[in-house]
Amino acid sequence: MRPKNIILALISGIVMGLTVAPFNLFFLAWVALIPLWIIVRKASDFAILPSLAWGCGYHGLALFWITGIHPMTWMGVPWLSSLLIAILVWLIITFWGAILVSIWSILFKFISSWKLDNKLLSFQSLLMIFVGVFLWCGLEKTWSYGPLWWTSLSFTQSPNNLAILQLLKISGPTTITSLIVGVNGFLAEGLIKLSDLYSQHKIINKIAIAKDLKLIIIGIVLLIFIHLLGFSIYIQPILKPQNKAIKVGIIQGNVPNEIKLYPQGWREAIEGYTKGYKTLAQQKVDLIITPETALPFNFNSIKLNSSFYQTLLTEKIPTLLGAFGENNSNFTNSLFMINSDGKNISQYDKVNLVPLGEYIPFHSLLGNIIDRLSPLDAHLIAGDKEQNLNTPFGKAIVGICYDSAFSEHFRRQTRKGGEFILTASNNAHYSSTMPAQHHAQDVMRAIETDRWEARATNTGYSGIVDPHGRTIWISNLNTYQLYNGYIYLRQTQTLYVKFGDWLIKLLFLLFITYLLFIYINK
Repeated sequence: MRPKNIILALISGIVMGLTVAPFNLFFLAWVALIPLWIIVRKASDFAILPSLAWGCGYHGLALFWITGIHPMTWMGVPWLSSLLIAILVWLIITFWGAILVSIWSILFKFISSWKLDNKLLSFQSLLMIFVGVFLWCGLEKTWSYGPLWWTSLSFTQSPNNLAILQLLKISGPTTITSLIVGVNGFLAEGLIKLSDLYSQHKIINKIAIAKDLKLIIIGIVLLIFIHLLGFSIYIQPILKPQNKAIKVGIIQGNVPNEIKLYPQGWREAIEGYTKGYKTLAQQKVDLIITPETALPFNFNSIKLNSSFYQTLLTEKIPTLLGAFGENNSNFTNSLFMINSDGKNISQYDKVNLVPLGEYIPFHSLLGNIIDRLSPLDAHLIAGDKEQNLNTPFGKAIVGICYDSAFSEHFRRQTRKGGEFILTASNNAHYSSTMPAQHHAQDVMRAIETDRWEARATNTGYSGIVDPHGRTIWISNLNTYQLYNGYIYLRQTQTLYVKFGDWLIKLLFLLFITYLLFIYINK
């Protein structure tokens, strides 16, 4: 493989990485895959190195914020060890994303090298576009079931391209990913045909050029059409019936991680959340929500000893409290729904734990080396995927921090009757890019489920998002903030909520049909 192809692939992967926060150049996603597509299609081999380079460029830049876990000296990790751990974690996550791209290129090259029957030869470019779309969507779907998942191509459009994001309501992230890969495919195949036309020294005439421009024109028309379709959904009014309104109070405690799990942090947390609770209670809110582990104690000890709980008993405002639960000798990262009488009526335990941060993968092998990454004496355990959170206002759809990356997690709860979304996060231990990307994930979840969402974070960004993904309010970073605003109960069901990711199933059936046709006509 020529070095220039590897460099070109790396640059185009970096261009794709510019689509997400902090750069937010989302429009680049519609062309950033073209160089890799052309390299793979025209290569004499499987173009593994260019695809690895593209994947490292995209995932490495988009996920560079993970290095913000350094320094971890506050957890007792030496400075140099902290740096090495941060770099290692970043490299592992980057390489995991690059593997997806490499498998795509290998399969795509293998299938595109098949000889086609004369009946299909004239549709070769269209078939290659379909194959490229199916393979990428299928691999993303597979990766989304794993523990390391964040940077779907659909994510490149959030939170800025709200028009196209409305199509998440159709079949979730697969809808947007398929369109991004499809548009890139049409443009790439058109450029390949034009390149072949010139390289073969054919007589160039307007008819030949026009014929080979068709795919590029189709790609441009498709890009315009899907944005117009999404915009037509985006401009639909959102009903706000007063009998469905919840006045939500949000407390952003802003307790730095460096002190959060130590006596100074405990005091600041109790004082800050108690003060915020009293203020919001005076503002006559219906529900107060707090961030992930707002009070970093076992919930039972909070009930016995904290001024926060005593204030709750006095003011009687229902509260969603972030704290640690207990399960045998282990902890859960939980949200406790406390009603106006001070009773815990429902509990949600975080389902998608952060690898290395909240649990140690392959603990028998790695535990002795990196156990210090966990600030707890015992390990966190994940909650049941089928759990629900009941509130005095109806069923809520809930996520804690990393849960926000998993669309199926929110779809499942919506399908079971969830009428609004509440999410809680910390994010204090990463760079400022991470809260922005986390907000982008939550915007997608609100659109997919067609639900209002309230977000409470420790250091930002807290916010309120409407069912079209519009950010009604967003907090500042690294500040103590209180806010009250309205969210509304909804019982609608989008196609995605109702039928799940039906598009990937349809693509799979079409792909099997294609394989059978090829086999029969050998």
